[in-house]
Amino acid sequence: MAIDRRRVLAISAATGALPGAIAIPSPAAAVPLSSSGIDATTLGVRAGGNEDQTSALQRAIDRTAGARVPLLLGPGVYRTGELKLPTGAQILGIRGATRLVFTSGASLISARGADHLTLSGLVFDGGGRPLPEGRGLVHIAWGGNVRIVDCEVAESSRHGIVLEAVAGSVTGTTVRAVADTAILSLDARGLTISGNTVQGAGNNGIQVWRTKTGEDGTLVVDNRIEDVTARSGGSGQNGNAINVFRAANVIVRGNAISRAAFSAVRGNAASNIQIVGNSCSALGEVAIYSEFGFEGAVIANNTVDGACIGISVTNFNEGGRLAVVQGNLVRNLKPQRPAGTDPNDGSGIGISVEADASVSGNVVEHAPTAGIMVGWGQYMRDVSVTGNVVRSAGLGIAVSVTPGAGTAVITGNLIANATRGAIVGMDLTKAVTGDLVKDSSRYAQLSISGNRVR
Repeated sequence: MAIDRRRVLAISAATGALPGAIAIPSPAAAVPLSSSGIDATTLGVRAGGNEDQTSALQRAIDRTAGARVPLLLGPGVYRTGELKLPTGAQILGIRGATRLVFTSGASLISARGADHLTLSGLVFDGGGRPLPEGRGLVHIAWGGNVRIVDCEVAESSRHGIVLEAVAGSVTGTTVRAVADTAILSLDARGLTISGNTVQGAGNNGIQVWRTKTGEDGTLVVDNRIEDVTARSGGSGQNGNAINVFRAANVIVRGNAISRAAFSAVRGNAASNIQIVGNSCSALGEVAIYSEFGFEGAVIANNTVDGACIGISVTNFNEGGRLAVVQGNLVRNLKPQRPAGTDPNDGSGIGISVEADASVSGNVVEHAPTAGIMVGWGQYMRDVSVTGNVVRSAGLGIAVSVTPGAGTAVITGNLIANATRGAIVGMDLTKAVTGDLVKDSSRYAQLSISGNRVR
């Protein structure tokens, strides 16, 4: 039999020897090794049947992790309780065919303080079995260089994947039918969540949270998220496809989102958030939200089709300020909020902003209340609204003229078919002026010019 270089290297790794060198014992020396890893069957792991494989799998994981080689699981069903991953653990399966079925424990897969972990090509089936509160079917804490690739996580009674203080990536993975959050990151240390699919989550799709407000920098890009409900209720903490809380410098880009009970993307106290190029449809509340104590939000080039409010940048009263809202397409806003949301909040509004914001180059169509709303009561400061197109709205642009409201520039916009006025002054929800396109001289804080109305 011809022996090529790959086979020589594989044999060398298994024996601890190199051609022409003295053999040196190593942790891998007693482990049968293929060119890509160690077959779990050689370590006593068996697929199929009703026999619990927890002990055999744990021994195999510990042995291969110590040897720094992958553990290979073939196709089939492996019934197992909680498996704990040490540093260096790599478990590789056959996509869609290697299924680990959860029997008992705090999680199916768990790790704490372990680095260089890889889970690839595995199906983690929770079977709806009880998990403790706050746990994920896959739960990793304080890990560096963690990789979850091409896996499937299904039927968790709590969260799907939980990552606490983790650096690494979750990519190409499907999470479906989980009771709480599909992918939850807390206090990330350099995380990418990309190219994943979420199909059915009880409370939230992807959460990027921090215990205290601070730098995070997680990338949430190119994911597909569908059918997120608000099983635990609340006023917005649940029911979101993507939820960023207290985490600064997070990028949410290129995600395809549909059918979420509340928001497609909700940033709460999330400074310097970028929400760019997302496709958002069939939302129950505000499609894209930047709220409470944040400084800095870029919301650009998104499409929103179907929501109560398209884009809301709000809570100047809580320190929420500084935003660019540019190049978004927002349409088909709902005149009423659905059951279960706060009936006192607004609806039928395309874009709403309050402080230190530029709103430019957006297109809003079919907004029964207002295409663009500037300010809320006295909470308005330094807003520029330029070069937007508003079609088929109740009010084209509604701007606060409540005593104490600040400055706004409204220029160069095209407003068509605004049934209640093109640009109208508001005191909270009440229109208190005629059409300011014709005469805004009473309000020195407003600069209104060059708008085209038809």
